[in-house]
Parts: sequence; structure tokens; C-alpha cells
Amino acid sequence: MTASTLSRHLPAKLQRAFAGLGVGTAQFGNMGRVTPERDCLDAVDTAWELGLRFFDTAPHYGLGVSEQRLGKALRGRSPEDYVISTKVGRLLAPNPSPQGSDEVNGFHVADELMRVRDYTAEGVRQSLTASLERLGMTSVDILWIHDPEEPSDRFEEALAGAVPELDRLREQGVISAWGVGSKDAAMLKRFVDQASLDLIMLAGRYTLLEQEQVGLMSTCLERNVGVVAVGVFNSGLLARDEPPADAWYEYGQAPQSVIARARELAAVAHAHAVSLPAAALAFPWRHPAVVNVMAGMRSPEQVTRNHALASSNIPDAFWGELKARGLLEETS
Repeated sequence: MTASTLSRHLPAKLQRAFAGLGVGTAQFGNMGRVTPERDCLDAVDTAWELGLRFFDTAPHYGLGVSEQRLGKALRGRSPEDYVISTKVGRLLAPNPSPQGSDEVNGFHVADELMRVRDYTAEGVRQSLTASLERLGMTSVDILWIHDPEEPSDRFEEALAGAVPELDRLREQGVISAWGVGSKDAAMLKRFVDQASLDLIMLAGRYTLLEQEQVGLMSTCLERNVGVVAVGVFNSGLLARDEPPADAWYEYGQAPQSVIARARELAAVAHAHAVSLPAAALAFPWRHPAVVNVMAGMRSPEQVTRNHALASSNIPDAFWGELKARGLLEETS
């Protein structure tokens, strides 16, 4: 893990927290399967013991359950000692037609609430107020505009509404920074080109498996926009040393061509005695625009494993062979 020079324009508190592996808490909202609350609390305790201080959540994650659990886990710790980020763009409202579970959206929680997409200024204010209540906190450090591309393009609404409000909140010191989180590199580039954001959260598009091709990373570097790289395992495809035949990619069964590429990466890793997931965590740090790499974690065991992987030394020869084989095209 190497701190990017871009982090120097961020507040010192963010710089310190970004220097370590970020802790994603979508799993705290029972993403994919039920996670006992005790596991979530213990995961944060373990992260704390290992020096990890950057935690990310969102209203979307388990219809607020992730925020509630993360807030409970951090209770009693000084806000000066950690950085927390959450998201705007999906308000939670009473669900008039609950079916019993939110599993259709990937979360094993009751569906008494529903998501209402809102990228207006008022939506930002309402979302922040509700998030603070669920977290049991008086402030957060970073707000992200969440997935403005899905299921329909809401860029113009966000640019006219959310962006000026986030600028105002930053100017008033309510938040330290704001950004946009998405897996759509082209959408993120539109924001970098047209708004005064501090950060982007890029999901799955700058990884060992694939590198975005729309000029996003170079534009971030030019404009001093820091990149938080998430989804570095590409839905788990790179989370094991041997990618299995039933691996997932983009929340579904991975195409054979994608599995084949992952297995080529695994073969090179094996030849260099490198752990494939360790390489996946290390790769984004090689770009000077990356200020943090974040991994989702749902238990103390996952925290310990990811921290150990992120601390691994990856030899230059490994990266060199990937480039020679055409398996890596780093952008700058």
C-alpha cells in the first residue's frame, strides 16, 4: 500500500485513514446472505486493532441495516480517529407493498422500506439527515452520489441538484469531501469533467482483470480527483488463487471468456509464487490517482485475511510478465 500524491490535497484526517485498506460494509446489510450482527461488530473491532480507519456504508445496503450496524460498531470511538463515508441518491421510504424480503435486490432483510431515487438538493439533505440518525452520529466525513447511472441516467438531475448542495456542505465544513460512486467509468468521467468533486469510488473497472478505457484515470490525475478503488476482486472472481468454473462476475455467472482471462492471471501468479487475491488488492495502488483500495468484509476472519493479503509484497517480475503477455494495460 502506497499513498498517492493526490491525497495531499485532502484533509489530513482523510489522508491518514486512506493510507490503510478501506473497509466496505455492504455485507453488514446482509448482502448475498444473512450476516450475524455480532460478526459485523467483531469485524470492526478487528479492523480497528489492525489500524484500519476508513469505513464505507450506504442506505442502499440492507435498507439501512448496514448503517445501523456500522454506527453501533463505532460507538464509543472518537470521530477524530476514523473516517466514515455514506451515500446519497437513494432515499428510504415506507414500502406500501412489502413482500417479506429484499432478496430481489440482493439483501436478506425485511422489506418494510423501499428505495426512492432522488438526486436533488433536498434529496441530499434528507438522505444525510436519515443516515446520521441510523448511524447514531452527528456527522460523516464523505458523501458519495450513488449509482447515478442505474437503472436510468440521472446525471443532469445530480449535476443541477446534488452537486451544488454537496459543494455547499463541503464549503460549510459539514463534510470534508464528496464524490461519486459507480461501476460506470464513462458516467464517472462526466462528473470529473463537469463538477468540482474531490473523489470517485470506482467499482470493478480498474482491477487486475480489467482497466477502464475511457480516460477516467488520467483525467482524475489531471484534475486532482482521488480514486477509491473498490470491487477489486470483480465479484469474487479474483478472490481465490484458482478461479472456479462457477465464479461470479458483475453479480451473475461469469462468462467463459472472463473466467479464462482470470485463469491466465492465476497461472502467472502461481509461476511467481504470488497470491492472486493479493495481487488484485495490490494492483490499483500502482496508479498515482488511487488514494485508497477498499474491500468488503463481513467477519473478523475476512478482515484479517484481507489485511494480510494487502500487506503482501508483489515482485516487479510478476507485473512485467503480465504486461508482456498482454494481460495488463495500466492506464495513467
